[in-house]
Amino acid sequence: MPEPFVVGGSSFAPGSRGTVHLPLARRATAAEVALPVHVVCGRKAGPRLFVCAAIHGDELNGVEVVRRLLAMPLLKRLRGTLLAVPVVNVYGFVAQSRYLPDRRDLNRSFPGSKRGSLAARLAHLFMTEVVARSTHGIDLHTGALHRSNLPQVRACLDDPETERLARVFGTPVVLDSSVRDSSLREAVRERQIPMLVYEAGEALRFDELAIRAGVRGVVSVMRALGMLPERRTSRRVPEPFVARGSTWVRAPESGIVVSRVELGSRVAKGQVLGVVSDPVGEEPVPIPSPVEGVLIGRSNLPLAHEGDALFHVAVFEHLEPVVEELEAFREALEPSGS
Repeated sequence: MPEPFVVGGSSFAPGSRGTVHLPLARRATAAEVALPVHVVCGRKAGPRLFVCAAIHGDELNGVEVVRRLLAMPLLKRLRGTLLAVPVVNVYGFVAQSRYLPDRRDLNRSFPGSKRGSLAARLAHLFMTEVVARSTHGIDLHTGALHRSNLPQVRACLDDPETERLARVFGTPVVLDSSVRDSSLREAVRERQIPMLVYEAGEALRFDELAIRAGVRGVVSVMRALGMLPERRTSRRVPEPFVARGSTWVRAPESGIVVSRVELGSRVAKGQVLGVVSDPVGEEPVPIPSPVEGVLIGRSNLPLAHEGDALFHVAVFEHLEPVVEELEAFREALEPSGS
């Protein structure tokens, strides 16, 4: 039998579950604020996985992924410990904002400091109470405001265990992505903890395909870690393809943008992804793709300034199988009747 799991001063016996509310800085009105951490302890010892969402407070798909994960009866057969944090940036979540009240980006504030800014203190609390008690991690994100991402996993694939889990997650597209300074992924990597970032959908919107893919991916990782039993029936596992690189195509000038491609579309080099023109439609300027690849991100805002990032194209060594896998992925997860 494993030892009781302790977080935030609360102890959880093997086979138990519950929520701990870690105190955060009060609001200016003196209202209490807390970071919710739901702990599920298996009856047998095993890996300790944290799954978190809404580090950017307006990225909501991951919140629903965590909620559905915690509702699964399958967790009764859990081995090890699951630490589920549906909302990390609780201040931004309530305000429907990406940022904290001090206008800092929490995902540029790790590992944080106990005596630093509000962002630094929240980052420090998450690192000491959640990350430090974990052996693996999954961070759930969406695209930014007015920007959608095709379901994709981003990870540092130079670590064999991280690469294994990235492939197991089950998105057709995997980006071998370097870490950003002061991000959660950098702080976790420095502790030598394998971690994945799942990106899908758009801020402040639920995307059912993205949510379903996220739930399936987290469960697949938990099965691969031995935290959940293997499936009794065989199921086709999506073949992930690692992008050799990616590029953002930017607006050549300011104006109104009309897009001509959908997420997941195959893009040829030189293909017109959209056009930008002035409000009366005179002399529209085409926006060609500089590379051949697959569209994995797109701005949804019809208005753009010169230099704005509009289309995100990933480049692969062999494109045809990626496109076929994306079609199968959609067919398997697309809500019925859509």
